[in-house]
Amino acid sequence: MLKQIVLLTLVTLVPALELRASIPYGILVGSPRWGITPGLMPWWMVVGVCIAANTVLGMAVFWVMGPAMRLAQRSAWFRRRVCPLLAGAQRRVKPYLDKYGLWGVAVFIGVPLPGSGVYTGAVGSFLLGMDRRRFAVANLLGVLMAAAIVTAITLGIKAGIELPWLDWAIKKR
Repeated sequence: MLKQIVLLTLVTLVPALELRASIPYGILVGSPRWGITPGLMPWWMVVGVCIAANTVLGMAVFWVMGPAMRLAQRSAWFRRRVCPLLAGAQRRVKPYLDKYGLWGVAVFIGVPLPGSGVYTGAVGSFLLGMDRRRFAVANLLGVLMAAAIVTAITLGIKAGIELPWLDWAIKKR
């Protein structure tokens, strides 16, 4: 089970994947088909591990941004190549932060679409001057929202795949 926890955490840490990929992976590949199977994690444990990893990831990215920005701005290459990327993250988050505040950032993090998520939300929130406590709340709410959406979709797909008549039809052939 430790191996699965580490694997889920590593998948969650990948930018653009986060829990949007680790929850489906854990539920569809690494959870038991019926009941509890030794060595496999039930879906609720998969979701818990992914939520914890994604929440910690968001806070770590937000916390590292201050020292990283001070260090990196000494480099001309950084100012020329990376600052435009950071400006893009800032542009994507700013409308949500201006209009909805903390809830806007939570929705931005929580909607499982490309370009949104914990990494972009943390970078954009830092660049827009959101304080750490407000970001922590927005991060947790957004991660819970994303986890609920992704889990519901994944469990629906898994239930469709595991229909008894489908098993019978496959075995019949």
